[in-house]
Amino acid sequence: MENLNDGEDINRDWENFKNNIKILGKESLRLYVSKQHEPWFDEEYYDQRKQTNTQWLQNPNQSRVDNINNVRREALRHFRKKEGKSEN
Repeated sequence: MENLNDGEDINRDWENFKNNIKILGKESLRLYVSKQHEPWFDEEYYDQRKQTNTQWLQNPNQSRVDNINNVRREALRHFRKKEGKSEN
């Protein structure tokens, strides 16, 4: 406390203190590195689903609805299989 008149010493001490706090924080908290997940989205199924929906909008009938449901089920099966492989 007796060196309060010396501005350079206070600034230098403050910088040292601040840097020590940062270093100790990094050491004790350890930064969390997230895992890179494999993309779950496949363009093939998205395009197929988009195309069947467009066809249904142009001509809504029961066969188009059935086609949409089949594509949806197929995509769900695909993604579930893909999810099961990534967990093992």
